[in-house]
Amino acid sequence: MHSKKEKLEAFGRLLDVMDTLRDKCPWDRKQTYESLRSNTIEETYELCDALLHRDDKNICKELGDVLLHIVFYAKIGSEEGAFDIADVCNQLCDKLIFRHPHVYPPQGEDKADISTAEGVTEQWEQLKTMEKDGNKTVLSGIPKALPSLIKAYRIQDKARGIGFDWEKRSQVWDKVKEEIHEFESEIENKDKEKATREFGDILFSLINAARLYHINPDNALEYTNQKFTQRFNYLEEHTLKKGIQLKELTLSQMNSIWEEAKHRE
Repeated sequence: MHSKKEKLEAFGRLLDVMDTLRDKCPWDRKQTYESLRSNTIEETYELCDALLHRDDKNICKELGDVLLHIVFYAKIGSEEGAFDIADVCNQLCDKLIFRHPHVYPPQGEDKADISTAEGVTEQWEQLKTMEKDGNKTVLSGIPKALPSLIKAYRIQDKARGIGFDWEKRSQVWDKVKEEIHEFESEIENKDKEKATREFGDILFSLINAARLYHINPDNALEYTNQKFTQRFNYLEEHTLKKGIQLKELTLSQMNSIWEEAKHRE
């Protein structure tokens, strides 16, 4: 691993390269906040994919791609006289220090007595509402553009941070059953609009259950996506090798090959 001096030198080198590219490369010079935004989202998802696979080589690579975008935005900000990378770093440090009084106690005060990760999270949410430029309400800091599954998890987690949660996590299962029953009722009534809303309630309650049992629902669903894809690819490859199209198989035949795929995992 590198020393702190080497890390600072590497970061300085990145800033120098960014300055040069912005000055001499036509593509880099042309970029704006708006033009980079979609690429930033893509790079973030690529990093998430590498994290999910615990692929250290690609995690390192994708972190670099995300860091490039951070430096790029800061460079554009400095050109417009709005902020620079130092402002980004200092503002982040100030926020981290303020939200960790159990590590950085305010002058003249004792360290907050917090010994659990849960306690830190609750304190974090409470301190956010105290910041001068902080969120006006508990849920106002959740980006509207977040994917719905992740947004639901964040909504529930923030509500938990101020004490709005089940007394016992096992209580959530009654809520899940209640939502399923309400969904089934609307299906029987053939009311699609109400059924859609009730199905959303089912998903919301299941995400809540995942949170209570310390399972990341987005990761869990992605694991299942990958598992299904692998099994379906096996099913498709198995039939194509025999010169058979999937649509020519019966459901029973497809299920038989599907079970083979499961046993091969």
